[in-house]
Amino acid sequence: MVSAKRIIVATLSGLVFGFVCYGLASSGDYEIAWPIAAQIIASRTLMGFAIGISCWRMGHWAINGLVMGLLFSLPMAFSGLLAPENPDFTPTMMFVSTVGIGAVYGLLIELITSVLFKARVKAK
Repeated sequence: MVSAKRIIVATLSGLVFGFVCYGLASSGDYEIAWPIAAQIIASRTLMGFAIGISCWRMGHWAINGLVMGLLFSLPMAFSGLLAPENPDFTPTMMFVSTVGIGAVYGLLIELITSVLFKARVKAK
């Protein structure tokens, strides 16, 4: 059973990490268009919501966070393959870094939700 506390904490954590991810993405030399900024923030917020409503029991909270982070980063990673060519950061590097950072964000969202706020998935 999923509590409202878990959903709210995970979604808000995802929103925070969406802004963190946007800040990291916009720290380079190139300006980020607003649709991409909205996609980054919405994607990480959706990841947090999905972690919050997830009833999967994968043995440990960390595994759940990593798996959900990987899964919910794939759509944004595939859109990163369409990025313009840049010799400093290739589309393949964009794909791998988006999925990798998504796994880290998923782990951190689950850590904040399950450990810090003690809003774990309850057994049926």
